[in-house]
Amino acid sequence: MQEKFPLDSLTVLTDLVLPGETNPLNNLFGGELLARIDRAASITARRHSRRICVTASVNHVAFNRAIPLGAVVTIEAKVSRTFTSSMEIVIDVWTEDRESGIKNSAGQAIYTFVAVDDTGNPVPVPPVVPQTDEDKKRFEAALRRKQLSLILAGKMKPADATELKALFAGE
Repeated sequence: MQEKFPLDSLTVLTDLVLPGETNPLNNLFGGELLARIDRAASITARRHSRRICVTASVNHVAFNRAIPLGAVVTIEAKVSRTFTSSMEIVIDVWTEDRESGIKNSAGQAIYTFVAVDDTGNPVPVPPVVPQTDEDKKRFEAALRRKQLSLILAGKMKPADATELKALFAGE
């Protein structure tokens, strides 16, 4: 299976925050942002695998900054690591300052998607090869997150989580 790069799956969605999408404080509803994040991550997974992809888990979401009515919001998503049929997608959320145009981080998320065939059965996905220093950090961290997830689900013994042990034991 042909290797791919994180940039191959990059998805960028940019939109405005409209009145019907805000809470009583005139900030973007968290659920509205989650829907946008899920759409961007879905496109990213599909670009990488060229298959139907389903959300397997929402591993992490952080809302770091309120996103006000009228703000320009940009969501950037790309594959950080692949496993057999799953892909970890890292998503960055940005807002633009109205006057300067400077982008500020408004949040991050990490989702896992699984590629499936027409009957919903998981299928293999291409490996991803990190390019930038940031891609490499995210690639390495993805295995630790995967091991932690497997331990918490009772599918892996802590003693077998070599990447996590190395992190805490300095191995």
